[in-house]
Amino acid sequence: MMTADIKLAEMWEGCLKNDRKQQELLYKTLAPRMLAVCMRYAHDKDEAQDILQEGFIKMFKNAHNYRGDGNLEGWIRRIMVHCAISRYRKLKPMVLVEDFTEENSGLSSGYNAHGLEVKDLMKMIQKLPQTYRSVFNMYAIEGYSHQEIGTKLGMTELLSRTNLHRARAILKEMVNKLTANEMHYMAG
Repeated sequence: MMTADIKLAEMWEGCLKNDRKQQELLYKTLAPRMLAVCMRYAHDKDEAQDILQEGFIKMFKNAHNYRGDGNLEGWIRRIMVHCAISRYRKLKPMVLVEDFTEENSGLSSGYNAHGLEVKDLMKMIQKLPQTYRSVFNMYAIEGYSHQEIGTKLGMTELLSRTNLHRARAILKEMVNKLTANEMHYMAG
């Protein structure tokens, strides 16, 4: 076991005993990584921080449910994702598919993402409509199947696939525009 894993295990033992200092230490250790997870689902940083707080509260309340079977950080990450999904389900509008025309989603197959930084991609993902953002994150980043996404978000598997397709199309369009702007800037 690595030193970081041992320290995390020690903090967790303290959390199980309701040791406030260990809870705070665990929070400070994992919050930056968990905030990054929450940012993928949130519209902005404030919303991500709300999800983060809800997730840690839920995690501390349910600490006794962690059986130690898998990675502790992975278990906490899933709690964050579930909090984001729950928030989405509470706030989602009745219309699950935004009004995008075929012209807006029909993109050229090739694009050059060379030089695209992670922070730029994260900003693009955050600009997606809520449903598309949630489906994209759950499928492409968290590894959920369309059936699981449909169950968790209250939609059909086909609608999950459609939303993923549209999210990818919008992201491709954003990347194409960014690339075209960079090429135009370099040529000028």
